[in-house]
Amino acid sequence: MPVTVLDPTTALVAIDLQTRILALPCAPYSTADVVTRTAELAAAFRARGLPVVLVRVSGDPAAPGRTEAPRPSGRPLDGEDRLADELTGHPEDIIVTKRNWGAFHGTDLDLQLRRRGVTQIVLTGIATSYGVESTARAAHEHGYHVTLAADAMTDLDADSHRHAFDKIFPRLGETGTTDEIIKLLP
Repeated sequence: MPVTVLDPTTALVAIDLQTRILALPCAPYSTADVVTRTAELAAAFRARGLPVVLVRVSGDPAAPGRTEAPRPSGRPLDGEDRLADELTGHPEDIIVTKRNWGAFHGTDLDLQLRRRGVTQIVLTGIATSYGVESTARAAHEHGYHVTLAADAMTDLDADSHRHAFDKIFPRLGETGTTDEIIKLLP
């Protein structure tokens, strides 16, 4: 279902737009396109005095627990969690550091949003089927209205991105393009 409305107190939540993640090959959109569109949304939110949340992952987001997939080895390198330059430099933005796929578990994201009276979030970021989808699920479970910026997120695999939009996101919220979302901002 295309995006229909944005609540008066909607926050932009950008997932993992940081050095380490931006260096990965992604599809269907390039990481540069995702950063550009997220920066457009962030500027529109800031211009209206709406919260902008920049989420970064630090450490190994797969731990703990056993998995069949191989785990990354070694320590994260210095600067790997540095946010994209196009998004930084705004002291009013909220920075959340997570250590899991989703941005709610183990962070103060819910507290930060509720303190500001936020009832809806617009999600962008990388990767659609990991951090973005995990955050969307938790936001829905926390009672937020969820909007997913379809052209401001991408994945490590185009099929995984499509699956999230075709099968998962319709049950969690509404989707729209960057332009459609900006036009609906209060």
